[in-house]
Amino acid sequence: MKKMTNLKCATIDGNDAIVVDIESTFTNGLPSFSIVGLGNAAIQESKDRIKSSLLTNEFKFPPKKITINLSPSEVTKKGSHLDAAMALLIALHDKKVYFDDFFVFGELGLDGSFKDTSSIFVLILSLAKQKNSMNVLIPKESVDKVSKIPNINIFATENLSKAIEFFSTKNAEIREQFKIENKDFEYQSIEIVNEKYYFDEYYKLDFSDVKGQKIAKRGALISVAGNHNILFEGSPGCGKSMITKRMQYIMPPMNLEEILEKAKIDAISGRKPDFKPARVFSSPHHTSTKASILGGTKIGEIALCNNGILFFDELPYFNKDVLEALREPLEDHAILVSRVNSKIKYDTKFLFISAMNPCPCGNLFSKTKECRCNELEINRYKNRLSAPFLDRIDLIVTMSEISIDDKPDIDSATMHKIVLKTFLAQKRRGQKEFNGKLSEEDIRKYCTLDSDCQIILDKAITQFSLSFRAINKLLKVARTIADIGQSENIQKEHLLEGLSFRRR
Repeated sequence: MKKMTNLKCATIDGNDAIVVDIESTFTNGLPSFSIVGLGNAAIQESKDRIKSSLLTNEFKFPPKKITINLSPSEVTKKGSHLDAAMALLIALHDKKVYFDDFFVFGELGLDGSFKDTSSIFVLILSLAKQKNSMNVLIPKESVDKVSKIPNINIFATENLSKAIEFFSTKNAEIREQFKIENKDFEYQSIEIVNEKYYFDEYYKLDFSDVKGQKIAKRGALISVAGNHNILFEGSPGCGKSMITKRMQYIMPPMNLEEILEKAKIDAISGRKPDFKPARVFSSPHHTSTKASILGGTKIGEIALCNNGILFFDELPYFNKDVLEALREPLEDHAILVSRVNSKIKYDTKFLFISAMNPCPCGNLFSKTKECRCNELEINRYKNRLSAPFLDRIDLIVTMSEISIDDKPDIDSATMHKIVLKTFLAQKRRGQKEFNGKLSEEDIRKYCTLDSDCQIILDKAITQFSLSFRAINKLLKVARTIADIGQSENIQKEHLLEGLSFRRR
């Protein structure tokens, strides 16, 4: 009996990868082939793919009872990416091999070809975070995605016969032919404390198209520069959605981890992984269910747009249960989703942007149109947003109507340069998070006030009955305004401008 236990693969458990040790035994008995270790239907079907691919490569099955074990056996294994590893254990059972603690990933075609699957990139990225270094053999189809992951040694092949050749030799020159170099992104970047941050100067929608609305554009700039949640309130057609859709193109740069995490979420949700340094923009309809927003059997919108933008247009018309359930992920920047046999934690560090009319008919702020709503209807409309929910929003912008005399005053390229300078200021200060996502400890460290500013803050607390959360948000907004002005310390004018964006 020959037994091999040093060939590895992995499976998804919740949101992370778990290493799977693949073992094989060849024992006397009626010829058979079985896979044990709690594999799902895709793994059980792999028996036929393995048989076909081995026979195509002129392998003769010995008259033995072949058993493949996937350990640990208490974890459900899923995915066809385990095909290649199981086939190699069978093909090499009677040969001298050099597995060298390799991880092998790949689905097998009936002709023995190695194929990519959506889970390979996710699994290797998750494993790379757990280990300092690892060796992987993957299909050539997977190279474009996997080569972006650091701290791994990548070897690639297109079929089973080449993989057999690879593990049958320790010749460095032969193995070097399978070696794939890790690739960097071909985007503009800035380097801060030995870490690269990537960005793209592409503005599909430009702020130069927005006429007037100086206050709203200023609020949008502060929101993007510090990752502050923002609410635009104004009459229909005043530019709320227009401004929001342009904010995604001036977002701060992304580091390698954020880009890979975005691509991982794409792969998990069934989309093609996107490696562009562009942050996700998600705008669910107000009829969306609580499960689709927060997550249930599938990943929710708030996790899909992690490190990106979540936009709620017509905010009061969203289900009240959805809005109230958003309070926790907006505050804690994470959500715990309970499923039948597991609990999965997702990061939710998104920029929350929302828009609403001032009343049901939308004409309350209009100077030319008459509002058709009575006081009861207006109060009922606004009461759909609770005080605790509004307390999670850093900036509230009341937008004016468009005037014929209004002209564009700033474009996206100019705003993006300001955002980049503000981003540099935050990182050089030693911050790991944006100003809008600072913890209480970080607020005390980075948002200090002099005596004059403290007097203004004390008056504001009394006059506007600010909660502890509102005070912290005001300090974080003032810190961002100071950064935009390239000021080392928060000044009176920064604090006063931050106060101007609070709801009275």
